[in-house]
Amino acid sequence: MSSQTSGNYYLPQPSHWPIVASIAMGFVGFGASFTVNHMPVGYALLGIGFLILFFMFAGWFTTVAHESEAGKYNKQVDVSFRWGMGWFIFSEVMFFAAFFGALFYMRGISVPDLGSLIHQELLWPGFKADWPATGPGIKETFSPMGAWGIPALNTALLLTSGATITWAHWGLLKNNRMQLIWGLVLTIALGMIFLGFQIYEYMHAYSDLNLKLTMGAYGATFFMLTGFHGFHVTIGTIMLWVILFRSVAGHFKADSHFGFEGVAWYWHFVDVVWLLLFVVVYWL
Repeated sequence: MSSQTSGNYYLPQPSHWPIVASIAMGFVGFGASFTVNHMPVGYALLGIGFLILFFMFAGWFTTVAHESEAGKYNKQVDVSFRWGMGWFIFSEVMFFAAFFGALFYMRGISVPDLGSLIHQELLWPGFKADWPATGPGIKETFSPMGAWGIPALNTALLLTSGATITWAHWGLLKNNRMQLIWGLVLTIALGMIFLGFQIYEYMHAYSDLNLKLTMGAYGATFFMLTGFHGFHVTIGTIMLWVILFRSVAGHFKADSHFGFEGVAWYWHFVDVVWLLLFVVVYWL
């Protein structure tokens, strides 16, 4: 008898996937550290780490999908999933809030303070309290990334993707499988185009604007915020692929589809973060 019919709360068997994930993140962490320090072994470690991550995601998602389709998740498990996803997104909100706070602190407090008369006399003569700024002691110059080129186009792409995944959800609620699938296909395509433009923007920043991670306060916050957001879009796109494959396989029902809803929540969160990024990083 399934958990849905018996009312029992399903407890999964001990899983090895968290251990595999930890090993993968260890490889990625060491690989990133070695790569930043120009050690050739870093690329190999990164490659191994990402391969293990791919294996882990595929295996873990498959396990959860099989448990769901076997009817092992009752309403209480569904509530647990919703709380878990909600707290996960809240933790991500706090992460971005910390870096937005760092940006506002530098723009509103740190840079003006460093440009004050007493600092110019004692520490940094000639430093101007302008934004965007490299910070005192950095001789190179750069041009900031404008808002009304690729960033504006990427904003339109993500807003449209928010509409297409909502359209897909409506199809699921109406038991329209083709609308569900095509909505997901469009959302994935828009997400991948966004990532392609983001890569092109970084190439343009490095080669044409001399905007690099080493360009002081502006460079550090620009690449941290946009890069970490791009990482979230990448993860969201992978999750969209997973639910697309599940939708094609006939998974999800109008009254039971939190796997879809959780990914949709995450994708809308990514949309909102990008809107804030566009305003405070690119526009203002």
